[in-house]
This record gives sequence, C-alpha cells and structure tokens, in this order.
Amino acid sequence: MTPLATAVSGPRARLFACFLRLGTQQASPLQLHTGASLAAKNHYEVLVLGGGSGGITMAARMKRRVGADNVAVVEPSERHFYQPIWTLVGAGAKQLSSSGRPTASVIPSGVEWIKARVVELNPDKNCIHTDTGKEISYKYLIIALGIQLDYEKIKGLPEGFDHPKIGSNYSVKTVEKTWKALQDFKEGNAIFTFPNTPVKCAGAPQKIMYLSEAYFRKTGKRSKANIIFNTSLGTIFGVKKYAAALQEIIQERNLTVNYKQNLIEVRADRQEAVFENLDKPGETQVISYEMLHVTPPMSSPDVLKTSPVADAVGWVDVDKETLQHKKYPNVFGIGDCTNLPTSKTAAAVAAQSGILDRTISLIMKNKKPTKKYDGYTSCPLVTGYNRVILAEFDYNAQPLETFPFDQSRERLTMYLMKADLMPFLYWNMMLRGYWGGPAFLRKLFHLGMS
Repeated sequence: MTPLATAVSGPRARLFACFLRLGTQQASPLQLHTGASLAAKNHYEVLVLGGGSGGITMAARMKRRVGADNVAVVEPSERHFYQPIWTLVGAGAKQLSSSGRPTASVIPSGVEWIKARVVELNPDKNCIHTDTGKEISYKYLIIALGIQLDYEKIKGLPEGFDHPKIGSNYSVKTVEKTWKALQDFKEGNAIFTFPNTPVKCAGAPQKIMYLSEAYFRKTGKRSKANIIFNTSLGTIFGVKKYAAALQEIIQERNLTVNYKQNLIEVRADRQEAVFENLDKPGETQVISYEMLHVTPPMSSPDVLKTSPVADAVGWVDVDKETLQHKKYPNVFGIGDCTNLPTSKTAAAVAAQSGILDRTISLIMKNKKPTKKYDGYTSCPLVTGYNRVILAEFDYNAQPLETFPFDQSRERLTMYLMKADLMPFLYWNMMLRGYWGGPAFLRKLFHLGMS
C-alpha cells in the first residue's frame, strides 16, 4: 500500500501533517485506567452516560474543565471499539483485532469508571440508577448512550447468523461472518440491505456492496455474481452531489438497486431473504441468496425510550445548535442517541464534541451558549479497496467539504485517510479531547486559496 505521506503531497498536505503532529504533541500519553475504585462517590459534577466515542471524548474534555475527580463515566463494556473500520474488516482489508482496545485504556486517567449499565434517568432529581442498584447524582449530565441494534426485529435473526452465507458489519459478533461469506461465495445473488429506521453511518450498507463487487472482480467471480442493494430509502444517498457520483458507479459496475424494499425475514436454513414493498404494504418478495449482508433496524436505547429526556420517538431531545436539552438545562446529549437531524457518524460526534464543550463551559459560568453546531457530518464512501468518495455535509444536506478539490470523485488519498489516518486521529486525538472535526482545516485551505 502506498504510504500516506507520498500519496498526499504538496504544500497544503505538508501543512496538514504539521498540524496533526502539533495536535499529537498536545495530547499527553493515555494512562491505563484500572476501573472503579473502592471509594467510588455517589455524586459528580459531571456524569457521562456511555463509554463510546461521544462519552470518552466528552469525559476527556470535562476533565480539563473541572478536574478528573469530578468526572465519572458509566459504561458496562470491557472493550471499546472504533466501529468505522468494520467496513474494511468485513471486506478482509483490516483485522478485527485492530478495532478494539480495553475500555480501561481509553477512560481518561483519574476519571471514575463506573462499570455498570444505566437502567433509569431521573432528571427532575438530578440522578440516575444503575443495574447494580446504585443511585448517582450529578450537577451536569452528558448523555452519550449511542444507538441500539435491533436484529430481533427481523424474523429469523439473530439466530440466523449461526448459518453460513450471512454477515453484518454492524456487530463485533458478526462482522467477520461477512468476510467469510464473501470468501465462500460461488455463484448467485449477493444481497445487501438497508432498514426502515434511522441507522448509524448510513453509507456503510452500500460500502460493503462496492467492496464485495471489487473482491468478486479480483477473484474472477464477478460474472457469477448478481449484486443487489435492497434499500428502504427512496434514494441512494441524501446529498445530491454524492448521489449523482454513486449512481454513475452503480451503472458502470452493473449493480442492481431496488428502492423501498425492507428486509422483514431471513430464512437462513434455506438461504432466503424476505422483503416488504414499502410502497405497497403487505406485498412481499422472497429472494434466494448466496451471500447476505444485513444492516439491522436500529433505535434509541431502551433506557431512553421511556425517559423524561426523550422526545416522542425516544431520542434525547436537544437543541440542534447547542446540544443542550430542551427541558433540562443541566442535561446535554451527543452522538447517535440524540434527535439531531444529521447523519449519525463518528465524524459528527467529533464536530459536536467541540460545540458541546463550549456550550457546557458557558453554562457553568451562567452564560448563554454562543457556539452553534451546523450539522457537520462526514461519510467516507468506500467504493473499492483503494478508493473513497469523501462526503461531508451539513443539516441542509449541502456539501461542507474540507479539501480544495472535488470530493465527489473517487480518490486513493481519501481511502488512505479512511483506512489509516482517521483511526490514528480517533485513538490519539479525538478520544483525548483534542479533535473537534476539520472546521479549522477548511478555514486553513480556503485562506490558502484566497
């Protein structure tokens, strides 16, 4: 693989690399956190619910605001995963082991790790309850509980994953099954699905389709593969500029896309998938498969659905510009569990973290938040083993691009950024609270062009 340093050249790229080095130097070495202490407190100035990307990032930022002793993270999982790389794991381009680290190693040093699951939120009394029976109170609450995978809403799952020929890049338990199904493919239909719910990383369901097509070409199986993308949506992508580019690829590579088709059942023992036509409820179609990639239905975590902090459909109800809760001024939300009307991605979390950090700092000083989140999100659309279309856009589904070139074109440099640079930024800068998205780079490049 071509090294990033040689693939991305020129003065702007060298300036970009310089900023990355500076950011890394700012970030002190991450120390191993050994877990909850025997003297764990029952009250914290800042309590963070969730130890995913949003939770860890905000814990690091809040540690610098109020001190490590005054911050705690509630998270039951022993391992933390960088999930965006699972697209490449499912295609055999990365190892699953590279995507995870012990949760203890990413909790900011000195911050309390409460190894438990949240079972109740009581914002009227400024406290939460855990599955260990503990009540914990707070002055400020940050909700970063992510999104829930609902495989069981598809008849025949998750037990269907015990059979061959089926996988899903959305779970650590099933992502390697995707790669196995890809390798074992002989002849027939390769089906890729998109559910009739909000999802995290809405580009991922089609990324694995493009990678599979490339793998079939590389292994001489392309002529034997009928590649089908059945999506519940009515369009291939929500931003017109990138949708047009993807449509060209779909036509060039002879891929079949069926819209308004929702997977409702998997008969894994017979290698059959059942889809409902959303335009004609009750009308179903059974398609046999040689390979099936399932993107599961998703929803807000159950603990939030009936919580006072949730909106009518279960998401944390926050102001879309400040990320402050609409009813409880000392409660904030970040990431996939919120009702922010933007695509749910790690890139969005990075951008939100900088805004939320500023919002909370002003609230703590009894000042009104001034920094506004514009809905920035990013989706590196992997279209092959060495090509990516880097989609970046805002609340209005308008491109909000970082680089001074047309990002709707497939590029090797953007693939290298996705595969190698972004994991580095995630582990070494974002989780340490030093990466708030590429806004400063946009300004830098645009200034350089003026």
